Amino acid sequence: MVRTNTKKVSLLERIKIDIRKHWILYVMLMPVVIYFIIFEYYPVYGLTLAFKKYNAKLGIGGSPWVGFKHFARLFKLHSFPTMIRNTLEMSLYSLVVGFPIPIVFALMLNYVENKKLKKTVQMVSYAPHFLSTVVVCSMITMFCSKDGGVFNVFRNLIGMESVSFLSVPEWFKDIYTWSGVWQGMGWSAIIYISALAGVDPTLHEAAIVDGATKIQRMWHVDLPSIKSTIVMLLIMRMGSIMSVGFEKVYLLQNSLNYQESLIISTYVYEVGLLNGDYSYSTAVGLFNNIINLSLLIATNVFSKKVLDESLF
Repeated sequence: MVRTNTKKVSLLERIKIDIRKHWILYVMLMPVVIYFIIFEYYPVYGLTLAFKKYNAKLGIGGSPWVGFKHFARLFKLHSFPTMIRNTLEMSLYSLVVGFPIPIVFALMLNYVENKKLKKTVQMVSYAPHFLSTVVVCSMITMFCSKDGGVFNVFRNLIGMESVSFLSVPEWFKDIYTWSGVWQGMGWSAIIYISALAGVDPTLHEAAIVDGATKIQRMWHVDLPSIKSTIVMLLIMRMGSIMSVGFEKVYLLQNSLNYQESLIISTYVYEVGLLNGDYSYSTAVGLFNNIINLSLLIATNVFSKKVLDESLF
C-alpha cells in the first residue's frame, strides 16, 4: 500500500500559482478592475455626506457629523408623501404596462414567417431606443401641443376641443408611461427574441402534431422555456422600481403638472444641484437606494421560494 502525502495549499498560495499560470488573462482584466474601483467603488465613500453637514472648505472627511438629521428632515417634509406616491405610481405603472408588452411583442414577432417583414418590424421597433431623451421629450411636447399637435388634430377632426395635454396633471403619468413603452418596447424585446431562438424545435413539432394553435404553443411551449429569462429581468426591474428616470420627468415637468410629476430624483436635483445642499440630497438619494435594495432582495427571496428562480 502506497501512501501519498497531500500538502494543503493556502488560498493565497493558490492565487499566486493561478496568477503565474494565467498572468495574461489577469493583465487583460486589470483595466476593468481599475475602472470599477475608480468609478464605482471609490465614489461610495461620498455616501458619508448623508450623515454630515458638508462644508466645502473642510471637505468630506473634515465636515462635522450630524447623524440622521437629514433623514429626519426628509420624513418631516410636507411633500414627502407626494414624492413617494408619485415615484411608486409611475414605477409600478411602467412595470405593469412596460414589462409584459415586450414579451408579447417578441412572441408575436417570433411567429412571423416572412423574414424580411420580421427584420423590418424589429428594426423599426427598436429604433426609438437610440433617440436621446431630449429629442423624445421635444417630440412629446410637439405632439401634445394645443396648437397644431398631432393628438389635437385628431380631436378636432372628430369634433372635440383642443387640450394642452401636458398641462393636465392627471395625464402626466399616462404620457410618461406610454411614451416609454413606445421608446423601449423593441429594444427590450431583443433579449426575449434571443431566448425564444433557443427553444427546442421538437417541442413545437410535438405541439403541432397534437393540434395546438399558435396561442397555445406560446403559452405552453414558449413561455415556460423562457421563464428563467423573464424572472431574472423582473427581479432586476424590481430592484430599480424607485429609480424613475430623472431626465424625462424633468423635461416634461411644468408648474401645472408639478404635483403629479414631483418624484425623488427631481427633488434630489433641486436640493442638490440647484440649492447646493449636497448632504441633504445625498441622504435622499441613499434613502431611495436602500428601498431599491430591499425590494431587490425581497423579490429575489420570493422568486426563489415560489418559482425556484433567483439571481443569487
